[in-house]
Amino acid sequence: MCWPKDNSEARRYAGVTHIDVDELDTQAVAYIHNRTKEYGVSISGLGYYPNPLDPDPAKAEYYREHIKKIIRAAAQLKVPVVNTFIGRNPKLTVTENLKLYAEHWPAIVKEAEEHNIKIGIENCPMWYTDDEWPGGKNLATTPAIWKRMFEIIPSPTLGLNYDPSHLIWQMMDEIRPIYDFKGRLHHIHLKDVKVYRDKLNEVGIMANPSLYHSPKLPGLGDVNWRAFFAALTDVRYRGPVVIEVEDKAYEGNLRDVQAAILTSRNYVKQFLA
Repeated sequence: MCWPKDNSEARRYAGVTHIDVDELDTQAVAYIHNRTKEYGVSISGLGYYPNPLDPDPAKAEYYREHIKKIIRAAAQLKVPVVNTFIGRNPKLTVTENLKLYAEHWPAIVKEAEEHNIKIGIENCPMWYTDDEWPGGKNLATTPAIWKRMFEIIPSPTLGLNYDPSHLIWQMMDEIRPIYDFKGRLHHIHLKDVKVYRDKLNEVGIMANPSLYHSPKLPGLGDVNWRAFFAALTDVRYRGPVVIEVEDKAYEGNLRDVQAAILTSRNYVKQFLA
């Protein structure tokens, strides 16, 4: 994660600075490479998830410029993907937001093309709190919108950081998009979700989504993981599949977090060579 070091972002799972791209000089790059080599790990992607189409033009411009910094940092670090959101003005329609996207995103994609870096757009609607109502803060939520996005900016540099869980609570098929967008799968998040049907029956799909669903570890929710991995192998996907832990049942302490990672690893290992 590459949020600005001096940011004041308080949203859950946001505001984390593992790598400070504003201070990424030759010495810092060497340090990161040495540490990853020492621990036998690699970095699959750099992440930053603000709202690049924020209604406040100054904020939106700042966010977009920081994404460009991260793209340049990824090139320095030889990390192939930068993961982020398209952003959205939640008070505007999809059509109006697509116009904003067409105005502001070509420059970001051009930066990525020039540095040979792929952009993975996560498909999270970012509608969990009342301030994100009614449209959420990320435009890239459905296959229909992805098609329009890729028509407006056809560059193969732009693709998806695909998370199946967000399709589940939107009452959509989480497997079909793997086939339909196989050339746009730049990064994969392994996160599950549980839709509580009794709660959904009370509030309906027009309610705040947090009222009827909750993120879970892979295997503890409603994603069909066998079909999911079968589809990935069908389309010959060979990129990263990354466990994303947002299960509130595993947030009590550090031991819980470690257990969440190992539990997730143990479940998905059956699908990996």
